[in-house]
Amino acid sequence: MREPDKTDLTIPDFALVVLIGSTGSGKSTFAARHFLPTEIISSDRCRALVSDNETDQDVSADAFDLVREIAGKRLKHRKLAVIDATNVRPADRKAWVELARKWHALPVAVVIDPGVDVCVARNALRADRPFGAGVAQRMTNEIRKGLGGLQREGFRQVWKLTGEASIDAAKVSRQPLWTDKRDDCGPFDVIGDVHGCADELQTLFCQLGYSIAWSDGHGDRTVTVTPPEGRKIVFVGDLVDRGPNVPDVLRIAMSMVAAGTAYCVQGNHERKLSRWLEGRKVTIAHGLQQTIDQLDAQDRGLREALPAFLDSLRSHVWLDGGRLAVAHAGLKEEMIGRGSGAVREFALYGETTGEIDEFGLPVRADWAAAYRGKTSVVYGHTPVLLAEWVNNTLCIDTGCVFGGKLTALRWPERELVDVPAVETWSEPVRPLGGPGLGKSAQADADGVLDYQDVSGRRWIETELKGRVVVAEENASAALEVMSRFALSPQWLVYLPPTMSPSETSSQAGWLERPEEALSHFRERGVTQILCEEKHMGSRAVIALCRNAQTARDRFGVSGDETGAIWTRTGRSFFSDSGMTERLLNRLRASVDAADLWQELNSDWLLLDTEIMPWSAKASSLIESQYAPVATSAAAGLQASREALARAMARGVDTAALKARIEDRAARAARYATAWAPYVWPVSGVDDLKVAPFHLLASEGCVWYDQNHVWHMTLADRLAAGGGVVTRTQWRMVDLADAGSCAEAVAWWETLTDSGGEGMVVKPHDFVSRNKKGLMQPALKVRGQEYLRIIYGPEYDAPDNLVRLRERGLGGKRSLALREFALGHEALKRFVAKEPLRRVHECVFGVLALESEPIDPRL
Repeated sequence: MREPDKTDLTIPDFALVVLIGSTGSGKSTFAARHFLPTEIISSDRCRALVSDNETDQDVSADAFDLVREIAGKRLKHRKLAVIDATNVRPADRKAWVELARKWHALPVAVVIDPGVDVCVARNALRADRPFGAGVAQRMTNEIRKGLGGLQREGFRQVWKLTGEASIDAAKVSRQPLWTDKRDDCGPFDVIGDVHGCADELQTLFCQLGYSIAWSDGHGDRTVTVTPPEGRKIVFVGDLVDRGPNVPDVLRIAMSMVAAGTAYCVQGNHERKLSRWLEGRKVTIAHGLQQTIDQLDAQDRGLREALPAFLDSLRSHVWLDGGRLAVAHAGLKEEMIGRGSGAVREFALYGETTGEIDEFGLPVRADWAAAYRGKTSVVYGHTPVLLAEWVNNTLCIDTGCVFGGKLTALRWPERELVDVPAVETWSEPVRPLGGPGLGKSAQADADGVLDYQDVSGRRWIETELKGRVVVAEENASAALEVMSRFALSPQWLVYLPPTMSPSETSSQAGWLERPEEALSHFRERGVTQILCEEKHMGSRAVIALCRNAQTARDRFGVSGDETGAIWTRTGRSFFSDSGMTERLLNRLRASVDAADLWQELNSDWLLLDTEIMPWSAKASSLIESQYAPVATSAAAGLQASREALARAMARGVDTAALKARIEDRAARAARYATAWAPYVWPVSGVDDLKVAPFHLLASEGCVWYDQNHVWHMTLADRLAAGGGVVTRTQWRMVDLADAGSCAEAVAWWETLTDSGGEGMVVKPHDFVSRNKKGLMQPALKVRGQEYLRIIYGPEYDAPDNLVRLRERGLGGKRSLALREFALGHEALKRFVAKEPLRRVHECVFGVLALESEPIDPRL
């Protein structure tokens, strides 16, 4: 008698479900009843998409290409997919099993067989199926013939529904994969490879706040481990082999897993022990004999329970809403929360290059260097001297059994706790690994930057302004600049944002005046602003380290530099590295004198500054662009004067034209001297002036939370000792006080009349918001003569001013806000010691946005 069908179908919530049934069997109806419309990929529907005809068999090849493509995309994103096609022959089904394996999904077969008569009757009612009973008969026979081989084909689950009653009664429920524990949010304590080091494990437990109670009653040794409230242990595997007390380590892990206070993933040593216990042929090596000998002397209860425990261990465990994954040897992003033989093998052994090192051991591929996932992956397997985060992955096998340490990661605190080994229990074949040349593991991984990390259209999430979009063509332009001209990328952790000018002045003869900047912030609810002298130099970001070792440790450089100085476009400020170091030495002396290292508890500072004179960086620009304009203007106007003189000699009335020429000549003369205050010879560091105005970041801090008075007061302290550091004049203004505002305007007039560029107007708070969101961090108000350099000799002629007053500021201000947010995000990521690629994502973003078509004169 045939066993009745199971009508309660429990399938994995991530799987490739392959419906198998003859034409007319009701596959589509079954699918629509039990699955979401987005989950069902119908071959008939794809035929219609390709040819407007669901029954057009001539396009079947293209239709199935489309089915595979859609299914593959769903599986790539870990979404269940249902193949609604007849799938009669093994050859038809083979492609689906391969697709499932590619994306580490479980292939599930659901056979729907209501009977040949039912299929024939249903087809007869449909005008679009003008074929006889032979088609359904042949399909059904072929399906029944292949039923017994479905599991051999690779299907992990096979469900058979025969007869209309079973099909109608069927219920489909879903369950998470065994590795999927995302609903368990911990907190957790993840323990590295123990390898039989029971004493060290118990010491570590005590440090973590767990209590351990042993009992030896009734001839069985048992243990009870009580965790701190709510916490759980996660063992990364390799509990056994090499160490002195494997049985007690197993007792602890087994009792905690049974009590629901621990997870344990399978290590390669557990797999080998399991195979040995099953009587399979294994090579007795790498400490397995010690485990066998120790287990022989143990009580029967442990030995009898051990095979089932080992068999229950999974490849990895996915926890805390998907934020944490633990596997023995690591896990690629596309494997997390999935199930396949490839996933298990990678989780057990990692990946090798196929090479053998000088110790006779396989060379392991550095999968962590290429990891880009949002899920933090914690693993062991390959012992290292120090547990360090690399690209959101952490190896916590610190070689306890080899005389190192036993390490735990507290999650979500991300705190590392370790205890030293009691002694060296086993001599390692290969010395414990780690990065070389004094670098951190992350710096070692950051040695080569990946084109994919910065290319293409980018969506960058920022704290200050949400998502910032970078167009693909702009990203390409940024990459070109960075790859050809930028300084060493390890230094490049920040680029300053652009700054918008104030609204256009309506006063006669003026393009920009302070009144508009004050009104801008007053209208947006700001009550206090800071007005800051705008130096006419070149913007420079300065990374200043206390010594070369700090530079190597914190920035990951390998040379003897003690810092770096770069421009707004990421280029080294000085072509002479000696000049850079000499200036850094002077700046270090200023920081020493101000006692900022101790005050800020940091051995490095990142400063936003202006370096003068302008000619130190822009001499070629002056010589090639500005000076030729002045020379040609003078020559051209002189020729005009001479022509007018000849006309006057002939009695022509040239008074009006002469007045115009003289007016133009006067403006050209002012243009020719406009940059004189910003130019002087530079033969060494003593000829430079550095004006700091922002302390951007230091160890553990991004200083955007401090107001501008704090920043300028600190800058004043740096300038107090004199030398190359010069003071930036500044003043606070109360926008509700007309007298205070008038004084600010008069101050600006004095600055610009004496040859200054102008001033920068900033809200009191470094980051200011109102109901409409983030406000402009600063507005620049430039003087008349500086604007003459920017817009040309005759920019302030009445006719020209009318045109210039129509300039649009919307694009520039949008750009300033986006770049400001990206700069903050870059600093935040760097201070948090995120991978350099994450920092560069923002830095490249700033540079890419500079390619937007915005008037560079603004």
